[in-house]
Amino acid sequence: MNVLMLGDIFGRPGRKIVAEHLPGLIETYQPGLVVANGENAAGGFGLTKKVADELFDLGIHVLTSGNHIWDQKEMYTYIDEEPRILRPANYPPGVPGSSIFIHRRCDTVVAVLNLIGRVFMGDYDCPFRTADIILEKLPEDVSHVIVDFHGEATSEKIALARYLDGRISALVGTHTHVATADEQILPKGTAYITDLGMCGPIDGILGVEPDTVINKFLTQLPSRFGVAKGPSSLAGVVIALGPNGTAENIFRVKVD
Repeated sequence: MNVLMLGDIFGRPGRKIVAEHLPGLIETYQPGLVVANGENAAGGFGLTKKVADELFDLGIHVLTSGNHIWDQKEMYTYIDEEPRILRPANYPPGVPGSSIFIHRRCDTVVAVLNLIGRVFMGDYDCPFRTADIILEKLPEDVSHVIVDFHGEATSEKIALARYLDGRISALVGTHTHVATADEQILPKGTAYITDLGMCGPIDGILGVEPDTVINKFLTQLPSRFGVAKGPSSLAGVVIALGPNGTAENIFRVKVD
């Protein structure tokens, strides 16, 4: 089974380019599972029910997230009502929402797991030990595990992928909005890429209007970020799942 994973969808421009090109990607690659990071989909900050429904209607099966999942206050309650929206599993105990989505298609049962990094990110629980606990408790019929690791540091992402190599099918990084060119199959069969990139405006700074970001660097004063204008691109990967919980292939997809 093929899995299509899209990088962080940023604001209306990101949703628009996904709406335009996702049907063609589905027709070309015939994915049995489509995953996208949606934590920036609502105006660049957070996610709402309306926006989530819009993305689900396009054919996305599950939306992962990260540190911006709580930017829209309705998500504090809505996330408990929608199992297809994930928040990182290593948030402290008591945080609402689910971190695992089980997708069943014929004989393939895929668990999608969301984790967040700690380096330059925040005071979260250990993603390594959290992954250990979750993998031990997965349903017995789960055949493959895919992890969205939302993190800043390349070293942390590679380290977690190496730590989990052979125990999961794939680990893809999100958060930096810049696609990396290091897609590979690790020695024990886990597909890996440091960052999927972004679905959103290419003339901004990580999706944000350039002038406001530059001004913040120059002055260190608080700035209200807005979604950049101009053309957009779509970035992600296709992962071909293999036998015994492994991955056979991973390759990047990019549409301008």
